[in-house]
Amino acid sequence: MNTFSDASAREYPKHPRVGVGVVAIKDNKILLVKRAFEPGANKWSIPGGMVEVGERLSDAGVRETEEETGIRVQMLELISAFDMIDFDDEGKVKYHYVLVDFLARPTGGDEKPSEEITDLKWVSYETAKDMDLTETARRALSELFGLDFT
Repeated sequence: MNTFSDASAREYPKHPRVGVGVVAIKDNKILLVKRAFEPGANKWSIPGGMVEVGERLSDAGVRETEEETGIRVQMLELISAFDMIDFDDEGKVKYHYVLVDFLARPTGGDEKPSEEITDLKWVSYETAKDMDLTETARRALSELFGLDFT
């Protein structure tokens, strides 16, 4: 099980880190999680996390979604891949991720937030647009639905 113990290694990295995000949809509602840690602490986002060595991208999305939320998912399709680079006040790269987002559907499990999130909920597209979303979640939802979430 992946823990958040390597959080300090995520700041000011020597190399970009690879992460996955999962847009899970059930009954026309999107699964959102409220992040407990930076980047994006206290903002709503899609489930996801870091790809482990030897792990396929889609498998990482399945694992991360279940670890964070207790919900098992089946991957349906690739949404997009992009860079997320955050700079500190001195112009140094504080975070650099290559993120790959997938569309998925839930297949089972029991909702139970992990230590990495403070809450989770299923929301409509319209509700999601008005929430305090991370930039990366807004981008994934915009790419998928062709709606202006930005």
